Amino acid sequence: MVDGRRAGRAYIGSFTAAGGLGVLSADVDAETGALRVRGATDVVADPSYLALSPAGDMLYAVSETSEGAVAAFRTGGDGPELAGTRVPVGSAPTHLTLFDGHILTADYGSGSVTAVPLHADGTLAAKASGALRHTGSGPHPQRQQEPHAHQVLADPSGRWAVSVDLGTDSVRVCALADGGPTLHRETALRPGSGPRHLAFHPRGDRAYVLHELSPTLTVCAWDAAEGTLEPLGEVPVLDRVPDGDAYPSAIAVAPDGRFLWTATRGTNVISVLALDAAGDVPRLTATVPCGGHWPRDLAVDPAGRHLYAANERSGDVTWFAVDQETGLPTRTGSVEAPAASCVVFG
Repeated sequence: MVDGRRAGRAYIGSFTAAGGLGVLSADVDAETGALRVRGATDVVADPSYLALSPAGDMLYAVSETSEGAVAAFRTGGDGPELAGTRVPVGSAPTHLTLFDGHILTADYGSGSVTAVPLHADGTLAAKASGALRHTGSGPHPQRQQEPHAHQVLADPSGRWAVSVDLGTDSVRVCALADGGPTLHRETALRPGSGPRHLAFHPRGDRAYVLHELSPTLTVCAWDAAEGTLEPLGEVPVLDRVPDGDAYPSAIAVAPDGRFLWTATRGTNVISVLALDAAGDVPRLTATVPCGGHWPRDLAVDPAGRHLYAANERSGDVTWFAVDQETGLPTRTGSVEAPAASCVVFG
């Protein structure tokens, strides 16, 4: 793998309702990948997912509560400092992204994507400027009676935002118009698959959609010029399907595009998939223990040398050294982080 810039700071989101400390700030050891928590703030309830500004000076967090909100923090001290007030969005937001001068949130409870404008200093406007409510349903009798937007992500070109909806078995490609998200195109995936998270290949022409209701991954061709997502095939992320629900949760792609990793909560494993040169045929090569219980998120450091699992129920973040030839992660340490839900690097 390529040896890019290594992260010096990490931020960990957590569920305060389950004993989490809110947003944690940690130093990252450049050689070992080890995390050392510096501080935390719990001024925002259930900051389950985080996103950093390109300069790393601002951090944004959803508040995954029934009311739903997004908040901005200034970085640089021992712990992030709240900048301004929380801004209401849709119900139970689970993800967010920076896009075209806005923060977009994926609102799981209300099945919507909400846009909040950003001021020039990176703080949030007083209120949202628009929202796109998803429509539709899926065949699962409990989980897919209505839309459930689970992730929203800017594409590598910055022209589009994609929203992944577990309830409707689809991915929507969106743009902004008059400050609000507008639907450009919707791509249907296998009924009942329950898409949860998507990650792009670093080359920018492939996307990988991880499903929550089945332990599989859909490979898609991505055309940034046209804003189109085309499914190419579906592959397993486990060597066998467990008797109960598997609950795949997170996906990360190596910076050099040679490997991708997925986390599965029901089996507490990280799966290693090797990618061919085109990125069209992920091949499952190994599964390893996640180092804890209920891995909710995966993150790879910018150099691709270390992989991190946020283990929600065991309350820790575990890090792994990544073999540069095989992509196999080897556990090298962990840090306590109650009800950990995500890790981002700055």
